[in-house]
Amino acid sequence: MDIKRVGIVANSSKEKAAEYSLRLGRWLSDRGLEVLFEEEIAGKTGMPGVSRSDLVSAVDLIVVFGGDGTLLVAARMAMGSDVPVLGINLGGFGFMTVINLNEMLDAMEMVLEGKYSISRRMMLSVSLEGVEYPALNDVVINRGNLSRMVNLETFVNGKYLSTFKADGLIISTPTGSTAYSLSSGGPIVLPELDSIIINPICPHTLTKRPVVLPPDSAIEVIVWTKEGKASMTLDGQELFILKPGDKVSIKKSKNYINLVESPYRDYLEILRTKLGWGELP
Repeated sequence: MDIKRVGIVANSSKEKAAEYSLRLGRWLSDRGLEVLFEEEIAGKTGMPGVSRSDLVSAVDLIVVFGGDGTLLVAARMAMGSDVPVLGINLGGFGFMTVINLNEMLDAMEMVLEGKYSISRRMMLSVSLEGVEYPALNDVVINRGNLSRMVNLETFVNGKYLSTFKADGLIISTPTGSTAYSLSSGGPIVLPELDSIIINPICPHTLTKRPVVLPPDSAIEVIVWTKEGKASMTLDGQELFILKPGDKVSIKKSKNYINLVESPYRDYLEILRTKLGWGELP
């Protein structure tokens, strides 16, 4: 793909975000590319800004400065388009922001020369009260601030699976398998293996374990609580309050996100590095 216009999105609260956004913007401009700054970081750099809704349709590549949370914001912007997203890590943990700051310019040089690969990441479509919402990482249904566990009556393709009596339930994509689901004892699923993970949070019965489902599975969760309302979050960014009897439907989305892979490390090396796995002697 011929890249002529680059959009820059950044977590403006990060100390180095404005500095490195401006540095990359100038570097790209010196090479004859048009650079558009998302309006939030534009305000920190003194450059003209473009709204999130207009940015995606105007660029050939989105570069994200921050951590995985910032990349999730950009992914939602790019959803439904073929515009690839490249994540540059500003010092956090970051499974999806795979380029380090000291690699930024060399990596961008390779991308502009077409020497890069794309990881096509599946998304979820979440339906609540007839309205659909996207999620790249996960859907989390939990007890919120209730003192008791919630009962989550769960069906797969119309067939009863189980009623999870637990603190909550995580329904995750492979991309989200290294996020909240991992910290709750879920499996790591490589991104190229489209699938849906159901993972209970602190289940009352220890035999209730994570389940990995085929990508064409349709999941329904009916929420039952004795103390009123529970909650649902999408990618940790959108919050919904659920009432007893509310039904949440989850399935694979028709949309994908295209993430630019690191030219220096494959996914297995990223796992070893981020999770601190030991090397062979």
